[in-house]
Amino acid sequence: QVQLVESGGGLVQAGGSLRLSCAASGRTFWTYGMGWFRQAPGKEREFAATINWSGRNTYYADSVKGRFTISRDDAKNTVYLQMNSLKPEDTAVYYCAVRVAAQLMEVTSYDYWGQGTQVTVSS
Repeated sequence: QVQLVESGGGLVQAGGSLRLSCAASGRTFWTYGMGWFRQAPGKEREFAATINWSGRNTYYADSVKGRFTISRDDAKNTVYLQMNSLKPEDTAVYYCAVRVAAQLMEVTSYDYWGQGTQVTVSS
């Protein structure tokens, strides 16, 4: 089993930055990697970014590409999501999860979800 705890969310003005952290404990090695999703009120959970276990391969949703960066620190068992140039439409609860299947963007490819951290971007 693995436990994930997200942190780093908050309230920020449009154009600002936040860095989210996802600390993993328990079994921390999986075949595929880790990912970040987000869910706005009344909307489905959507893919944001993923990184494989080597850290060499990353993939982003078009909506965040060029503004968000996913990275990992193996020594700390932590995955980060650096979010720059934030927009009001980025407002959501952000979740990290372990990718347990090959598909990069599908919610069903992910398991062991954290509790989420709220990000609110004011205009």
